Amino acid sequence: MKCAFKLSALMSLLTLAAMSCTSAALAQEKLVVSTWGGSFRDLINEAIATKFTAETGVKVEYITGGTIDRLNQAKLAAAKPESDVTFTTAHVGWLYANDNLFEKLDLAKIPNASHLVEQAKISPYHIGVWAYVYTIGYLPDRLPKGVSFESWEGLWNPALKGLISSPDFDPSHVMVVAAKLSGGDAANWEVGEAKMKALKPNYKAFYTNDANSQQLFATGETPVQVVLSMNAYYMQNQGVPIKLAIPKEGAVLGVDTMAITKGSAKAELAYKFINTALDPEVQAKIAELKKGSPVVDNAKIKPEIAALPGVFTTPEQWTKQALVIDAKLRAEKTAAWRKWFAENIMAP
Repeated sequence: MKCAFKLSALMSLLTLAAMSCTSAALAQEKLVVSTWGGSFRDLINEAIATKFTAETGVKVEYITGGTIDRLNQAKLAAAKPESDVTFTTAHVGWLYANDNLFEKLDLAKIPNASHLVEQAKISPYHIGVWAYVYTIGYLPDRLPKGVSFESWEGLWNPALKGLISSPDFDPSHVMVVAAKLSGGDAANWEVGEAKMKALKPNYKAFYTNDANSQQLFATGETPVQVVLSMNAYYMQNQGVPIKLAIPKEGAVLGVDTMAITKGSAKAELAYKFINTALDPEVQAKIAELKKGSPVVDNAKIKPEIAALPGVFTTPEQWTKQALVIDAKLRAEKTAAWRKWFAENIMAP
């Protein structure tokens, strides 16, 4: 009996020791995520990584930088990738995929992906994590009399001469809108060239990042912008009285995405991280923190968040209020669009 008891006690001690070693190993293990810095890094950390670490014991570390800067760095580090999970925009994600920098996803390992909305199923290599729109934002008290934005045509109102701005790093929003108003679309964007040139007199500035956009709004220098909805809601919280319009043609949809970096030694953990990001409670938290659209159809969003312009929670909103530019096509056209915009709109 004594021998049996000692053996049982020894086995218990060995089990405890093994569990302790496993916990210590997990505590030392880390998952590296490549993402934007600032508020987006904080969003990922608060909404996704906290839950992931609580469930796995694995810490999350970050590599941060601009969208194209991180793409270029990923190319340089392809033989020995620096991250396990990569966050980027839908169209730039195609540039990663085309350069063989993303693993092909096995959605069977991402159970929550079964609830993805169609607009978030970007490619076999990257899927959506949240969505937003680029649309018309304006300061009501600075808006010239008679100007309205039921349609994107409102941007072309001569009363807005020298009053508008849009991003210099991605002209696709206004260029596709100009093509649509001219009877075309992203694929035959050239039909909108004359329409685009007609908008040039209304430009005052071109902003380089979210902070620059905020500054132009805060000073009133450009009281009308083609603006990122998430950034507009951030500025509202800072006391800037911006309003957003969803034109009848739809607001230009943007989807930020997740992927597993090609060659990651921690693919299984990366799958768990991505699955955590698509958890309906996590998606609801992302919507609350950043005022973006959840990309799963089973997230329960607070009514006051769901009511915000540019936050899509129903199939009808995704279909009727979103102006979708195919992400793969966008990736192919971005360089040409930027060149044309710089030469014909931004140039004096």
